[in-house]
Amino acid sequence: MKYLFLIQGEGRGHMTQALALAKILRSQNHEITRVIVGKSKRRNIPQFFIDKIGCELEHLDSPNFVTDKNQKSVKPFRTIVYSLLKSQKYIKSINRIDEIVKEDQPDVIINFYDFLGGLYNFSRRPKAKFVCIAHQFLIAHPEFEFPPKRQLDKISLQMGNRIASLGADKILALSFQHFDYDHRKKLVVVPPLLREEVKSKTPTSGDHYLVYMVNPGYATEVDQFHQNNPEQSLHCFWDKSDKPETYQVDDSLTYHQLNDEKFIDKMANCQGYVTTAGFESVCEAMYLGKPVLMVPVAGHYEQACNAVDAKKAGAGIFSDRFDIGLLKEYIPRHENIQSKFQNWADQSGDIFLKELT
Repeated sequence: MKYLFLIQGEGRGHMTQALALAKILRSQNHEITRVIVGKSKRRNIPQFFIDKIGCELEHLDSPNFVTDKNQKSVKPFRTIVYSLLKSQKYIKSINRIDEIVKEDQPDVIINFYDFLGGLYNFSRRPKAKFVCIAHQFLIAHPEFEFPPKRQLDKISLQMGNRIASLGADKILALSFQHFDYDHRKKLVVVPPLLREEVKSKTPTSGDHYLVYMVNPGYATEVDQFHQNNPEQSLHCFWDKSDKPETYQVDDSLTYHQLNDEKFIDKMANCQGYVTTAGFESVCEAMYLGKPVLMVPVAGHYEQACNAVDAKKAGAGIFSDRFDIGLLKEYIPRHENIQSKFQNWADQSGDIFLKELT
């Protein structure tokens, strides 16, 4: 069978999921005809993804989140206004997707939560099956726990899910843990898609904390913790374009540009992990048995949902403050759920082949 991937370009999680799924499909001689990644002004496509995806890649204009000037919080209203102003660009992108589908003639289009994918499927009605994959879709499960209050944010996320999955034949909801559900419905709960590079690692307990900053504005909080705790080793990953590949502040604080191999190495031997509550990297930490402090980006309701869900699954704790000291306090009382999570995650190959073929 032939598959076409559409991938949201915001963050690294959807891309690492696509790499893992591509390997699963190719292991059974299925073909990935092409990969389309939605553009983001704040993100470049990581080199590791370009090197490893193994097929032609196109980069198209796609709606993405707008942040404040400090690149810390998401601004929903500005995001909507900006998207409307850029609508002509997005129409061109939809036209280009249509051209690609007609050229490649895939059997299945897989959408990793890019809004363009849903809009394309709804407006052009291709012959190919349309399957959506993301953790965000798990909010439709009756056992999902939402953050308190924030009803408008909840409605916005539900609307985003509907846009990304318009006309979907099947929706695969990635989950930190197993949930029973009616498989006769379009929604199917599935394990996370983790790359073999993560699964093959043998974790050790090193002396550093690993920090992943999807928004480089959090460097202020990192520097403050470092000043108060100069003995604690920190390795931080960001995509700040005006800094070198490795920016070493001193013996115990180092910033790295995003690099998948280096990131996984640092995670495998860290004491604990601090992140802005993206789904994929929290799963990687759980698989490697690392306690996690999750700090959802302000205004990013999706990440707030991730944090509640991950804490319920035993990943660690969450906070609205990017305070690395909270991780330091938490590590001694963390209960390791590595074995349980690995048993769930290792079922992904069989489950995805069943659902997609």
